[in-house]
Amino acid sequence: MNQTPGKPRRRLSKGMYVLPSLFTTANVALGYYAILEVLHATTTEFWHLDNAAKAIGFAVLFDGLDGRIARMTGTTSDFGRELDSLADVITFGVAPAMLAWTWGFHLMPPVVLTQGQWHIKLAQLGAIASFLFLIAGASRLARFNITSNPQPSNPGRPGKKYFVGMPIPAGAGVVAAVVHFAEGDPLVSLYTAMAWAAMVTTVGYLMVSTWRFYSGKDIDFHSRHPFRLIVIIAALVALIAVFHRQVLFAIALLYMASGVFWRLQWIFRRRPGPPPPSPSYKEVSQTS
Repeated sequence: MNQTPGKPRRRLSKGMYVLPSLFTTANVALGYYAILEVLHATTTEFWHLDNAAKAIGFAVLFDGLDGRIARMTGTTSDFGRELDSLADVITFGVAPAMLAWTWGFHLMPPVVLTQGQWHIKLAQLGAIASFLFLIAGASRLARFNITSNPQPSNPGRPGKKYFVGMPIPAGAGVVAAVVHFAEGDPLVSLYTAMAWAAMVTTVGYLMVSTWRFYSGKDIDFHSRHPFRLIVIIAALVALIAVFHRQVLFAIALLYMASGVFWRLQWIFRRRPGPPPPSPSYKEVSQTS
């Protein structure tokens, strides 16, 4: 009995590039560790939250290294990109969302008896804000994966490297930097908790926005750079080593504000173009 040959199957690749995948694996491990630390946090052992924030901060570093190493060594692959996206959802989506809710709402001490209902409602509001952060980060990753040449709504100078929307590692870095700045000590005020809910929601919006954020991809480590760049990097590393809470907090907030600043700057500098000339009588007659 004759059988018509079907479409040949595409063989799956049996290997992966080890070096960039190791950094991605470290990214997942740090995210998993952060989630465990959040689950172990209590009102008396809130230092677990600081450990979770530190883990997310180191994961941001590893996430930036795996892509650069893959490009520098020529080991980029579809598998690596997909694995990196799944790792980002865990480490920069689930972990910071849980950290934001636990630090800002769940471990907040009960207020006076007359405001007990407000405490419950605020915890629910915090859960909604944290979920919006998570779904915004996942949506940001999905858009990044399917868009080959994204265009921001406020374009910069030609050739300037930028992200369209705040990247999810930066959004997670904002949450981690704030918690680390507070040394993991949970919030105790209704007003600060409401401000925290607004901030977490704002970070989620910036991730799904089409505003541009600086990416740093224009810095080529294979080419020559002015010596002052090395001095600046060394000074920044030294400041982070000594004043890590304050410096990381400032860097995270300044990076978040930079996208808003560039957006507002583009709005105020934009000039409406001249109105199109009205067609003459001859042009109208020819098109009718």
